[in-house]
Formats: sequence, structure tokens, C-alpha cells
Amino acid sequence: MKSISLLGATGSIGQQTLDVIASNPQAFKLSAMSVGRNIEAAEEIIQKFNPEICAVQLEEDAKTLRSRINNSGTKIVSGMDGLIEAAVSTDSSIVVNAVIGSVGLLPTLKAIEAKKTIALANKETLVTAGHLVMEKAKQHQVAILPVDSEHSAIYQCLNGENIDDVEKLILTASGGSFRDKTREELKNVTVKEALNHPNWSMGAKITIDSATMMNKGLEVIEAHWLFSFDYSKIDVILHKESIIHSMVEFADTSIIAHLGQPDMRVPIQYALTHPERLELVNGKRLNLWEVGKLHFQKMDYDRFRCLKLAFEAGNMGGLMPTVLNAANEKAVELFLNGHITFLEIEELIERAMLQAVNVNKPELDAIQETDKRTRHFVESLLNKGR
Repeated sequence: MKSISLLGATGSIGQQTLDVIASNPQAFKLSAMSVGRNIEAAEEIIQKFNPEICAVQLEEDAKTLRSRINNSGTKIVSGMDGLIEAAVSTDSSIVVNAVIGSVGLLPTLKAIEAKKTIALANKETLVTAGHLVMEKAKQHQVAILPVDSEHSAIYQCLNGENIDDVEKLILTASGGSFRDKTREELKNVTVKEALNHPNWSMGAKITIDSATMMNKGLEVIEAHWLFSFDYSKIDVILHKESIIHSMVEFADTSIIAHLGQPDMRVPIQYALTHPERLELVNGKRLNLWEVGKLHFQKMDYDRFRCLKLAFEAGNMGGLMPTVLNAANEKAVELFLNGHITFLEIEELIERAMLQAVNVNKPELDAIQETDKRTRHFVESLLNKGR
């Protein structure tokens, strides 16, 4: 039986991870977890799974949760220290990092030092500090298994292949909520419309990132670090059905693709069982005759400017991906709260990148300071009326 620490238990990936754990009680147990401020959901999870540790964001919420579960054996901790404790202090062999944002970086680094296998769903960890994470994973001989459907697909397509024979990694993109809209039509779209993803059930921030295509941009940077490929060998194509999750092209022109239903439990379970596979409980089989047709379209980088900005940040390297990510997180927050329009997300990101001073191979302190400074800069633009 594998013991699991789950960071971000109340989010979309966290909830589906819990479903996988609950469906396979003979294979998995939950030893530790973290939540943000959803205390009611945390209480339910504790009652069902009885983990050793639960970390929450604020100490005031920790006190409330302790009073609610005073007969439980679960230790309640809070803040970044609590998040790190949930990641490293139990007998877990796998840490599933499903938190949203750059807050996931430090727990990942600490879990690697504790020699935990990392099942990574937190893109920002590699986007902001890919060089530090991969170097530390190599130093401690820790496996980093991708949970994103695209990277899990590539990981599986590369299985048993000679990496020198690979010509290109091809990430597929659904196009999100607005894939058929022109830039003119995007000027007045609402938050509600942006959150209506055609294929996937995800959290608000990731759904907005999908609509701007920043989600795919972050995945491009993540793929660069996970698989050690130059950006010139990473491509993105539109594929609206989300049946092919990604592909790998080889020197002999052959392409291996990973197909399946758009169900995040599949890559989650694969990361937890790797290198074995389990039957997916209540999983729907893919019948291609029911799908009928698959559609593909060349990526328009002028239409999806956030994806273009991500490639630019990745190629520049250093602190620029940190700036890209921090500016995007803040801009998406402002959009979700009704302070800016949809197209202003990319405008604020670009302005943050233009003002940033880049540093090659930055240390953790520089990354964290740049993240903080970039968020303040984006917010200052709002206060100045942009």
C-alpha cells in the first residue's frame, strides 16, 4: 500500500485524487493533506480518510478545525510551515502537489530533500524554478511524475524510447472557453463565460488560464524542464475534442500519440501507480467510432498572445518565467474579481515582462522576491488606472 500526502485536497485535482484513493483502499491511504480556507470540506475529508496531518492556510482556521475534530487523531497545522510539514513529516512515499500557484514551490523542494516521489500537478513549481527543482531531484535521486494530462501523455509516449530519436514534443490544446471567438469578440466577455470550459472540469484559475491559453504556455515551460527539450522542439496544436492528450514525433517522421477520455483521474492514478496500472473505477472507455472525427488546427500565436508570451519568457529563461507566472496569477485574480477585462490579462503580463530585470540561474531568494515584486507591480498598474 502506498501512503500519500496530498497538497491542495479541496481543489479539482485534489478532489479527483481523493476519488482515486477512495476507489482503491487496498492500494492507497491518505497520510497527510492540505487545504486553503475550506474548513467544512477539510472536516469531511478528515472524517472519511483520517490523515495524520492536515495543513490549513490560516491559524484562525486551524483553531476552528481543531475544535470541530477534537476526537480525531489528525494533527492540524497552518501556514507555510504547516504545508511543508504535511509534505514531509509522515511516512508517505508520494507527495501529490495539487495546490494552485507559486505557493507550491517550497513544499516541493522540501519533499524532494525528504526523498519523496513527487506527483506534480502544480505547474508553477517548474515554471518559476525549474532549474532548482530538477537539479535537486537529480541530487536526491527523486522521481518527478507529471500529473497534467499533457505531460503524463508525453511521459508515456517516451516510455522505452531513445530520447535522441525524438524530433518534437507536441502538446494539444482544447482552446478553452473562447477558442472560436475573434479578438474583437473577446473585448466584452464575462467571467461566467470564461469559466464555461467545453471539455474539462477544473478550478476557476486554471479554467481562465485555459481560456487565455496561458495554461498551455505554462505547460510548454513545464515540458522544457520535465523532458529537457529546447523550446524549438516543443509545439502546440489546437485539438478541440481533448481526446489526444499529446504526441511525440520521432526522427523517422512517425508520431506516437496518447488517447483517452478527458478524465483527470487517469493521469492522477497513473502517477500514483507508476510503473504499474490499475483499472480505473467508473472510468469510461474510449470508443473511437463514437467520437467519429478528430479535429486539429495550427496555433495562431497572434490570436492567443499569452501562449506567445510564455514561449518568449521560456526562451529568455532566468527570472522571466517567474515574472510571467506572477503577473498572470495577479491578473487572473483581478479579472475574476471584476477589476479588469479579459484582454487586459495579457496586457498586464506583457507590461510586467517589459519592466523586469532578468537574472540567469537565479537562487530561490531572488525568485521569491521577483514573484512578490511582480505582483505588486501589476496591482500598481490597476491603482494607476493602467
